[in-house]
Amino acid sequence: MEATKQSAANGAPAAPRDMRAIVRQHETFEELGVPSSIVTDLMFRMMFNEGDVSLRRFVDVLRINFKILDQILLKMQKDHLVEIAQAGTLGRTSYTYRLTDEGMARARDSLERSQYVGPVPVPVDVYNEAILLQTRNRKKVAPEEVQRAISHLILPETFHRRIGPAINGGTSLFLYGPPGNGKTTVAEAIAGVIAGTDPIWMPYAITIGGQIISIYDRLVHKPFELTKEEQDELGEYDRRWGIFKRPSVMVGGELTMEALELRFDEVAKFYEAPLQLKANGGMFLIDDFGRQQMAPQQLLNRWIVPLESGIDFLRLRTGQSIQMPFRQLIVFSTNLDPNQLVDGAFLRRIQMKVQVESPSLQMFSQIFVANCQSLGIPFDPEALKYLVNEWYRKPNRILQAVHPRDILKIVKALCEYEAKPIALNNTLIDEACRSYFV
Repeated sequence: MEATKQSAANGAPAAPRDMRAIVRQHETFEELGVPSSIVTDLMFRMMFNEGDVSLRRFVDVLRINFKILDQILLKMQKDHLVEIAQAGTLGRTSYTYRLTDEGMARARDSLERSQYVGPVPVPVDVYNEAILLQTRNRKKVAPEEVQRAISHLILPETFHRRIGPAINGGTSLFLYGPPGNGKTTVAEAIAGVIAGTDPIWMPYAITIGGQIISIYDRLVHKPFELTKEEQDELGEYDRRWGIFKRPSVMVGGELTMEALELRFDEVAKFYEAPLQLKANGGMFLIDDFGRQQMAPQQLLNRWIVPLESGIDFLRLRTGQSIQMPFRQLIVFSTNLDPNQLVDGAFLRRIQMKVQVESPSLQMFSQIFVANCQSLGIPFDPEALKYLVNEWYRKPNRILQAVHPRDILKIVKALCEYEAKPIALNNTLIDEACRSYFV
């Protein structure tokens, strides 16, 4: 620590912090790095909404050290903004507080500014530092881990070599090919691999210019369970941060341009982070790319600079621009022709392009047998041969990896409908295929 101070005094850059230093528990208000008005407004809103609020309740919601909260409450008492509603037997730590008339007026003013109630936000520059640190030093995945993640899929033997480097590179991947061959399933497997690497520290909210941006999304940020030994080693830490599995955000045709920008809630008066900010440190899958509610070129124009530089720029309603890390694996998945969707300049910025091809006859047969086993249908090689000849070779239909599962499900449903033993024969194949193919 002394060496760091000395280097800073000499004009040299300070040594970079590690995550333990960033998330250490703060003992003083100044160490929180946020304006005092943010914390006091949060406390006013809590007491306005809940009435009597205990110190423990403040700690649970605001997630800062009880000593800091006690100091703030002591000052609010002296300013006649709060009063003690109930005194416990364990000193000030067991006190319960309520607003005075003057405090009630201050609380109403606070609600006019914002209705956010939650963990005290973290300064945006500290968030940026943490994301850069955790993406630069991210654990690499081994080939065996990637192979294991896609082992439930029947793919070419060396397929893992096409996606593994993209996972470790952590920038961008373009999955393309005919529909029904597992692009989305492959992307989900990649998400599982990324989630299984080292966990990530993420603040629940960040602040800049007095504005609050909520980052935490319970659908995206899944808590990482520490062992008792890990908890003991970690000790007390800044609870404004949570430790999560690496996030995965998956969107399809519902994606709009608005979802990629800061969204200001006109009623609650605080911002929700855009999807790419929630995905920082993990993966962002855009499924069915080219079928979104905006033109592909709009999306590409929005992201061409972030993909190149690793930096995104977001704008507050005040016009203030915020520089944020753009550090997630972006996966585009499409069954459309990439050359008709995007130009060469954009494709050059996507590091890895992987074609998920239609299965060979051998792979199609393996998929068929595997689905027979999973659905409890006795396999009949003659029925498979009949399916391939009559419904693929004669009409010149392309084999798709999803077809065996779907056709066999219809076969099973037909048998169950007539209360007959589940079986596989040419008649059932014909009936299932007539129902399935247009």
